[in-house]
Amino acid sequence: MRNDVRTLRQAAGLSQAALGEQLGVSRQTVIAIETGRYDPSLPLAISIARHFRTTVEEIFHVDQDCAS
Repeated sequence: MRNDVRTLRQAAGLSQAALGEQLGVSRQTVIAIETGRYDPSLPLAISIARHFRTTVEEIFHVDQDCAS
């Protein structure tokens, strides 16, 4: 699953550690989400979307190959 977390975080001027602290997760978790090595749980995805004042669908993009 692709996502725009890195772009949103950088636009907000946040470090990975700062975003992790604000979300209650580790910097390593933020890194893993940004690089696509970890798909966040639904509650965490919702927290990320709320933090950036957008929707889960606007941040996380399911590849068509994975959707079928």
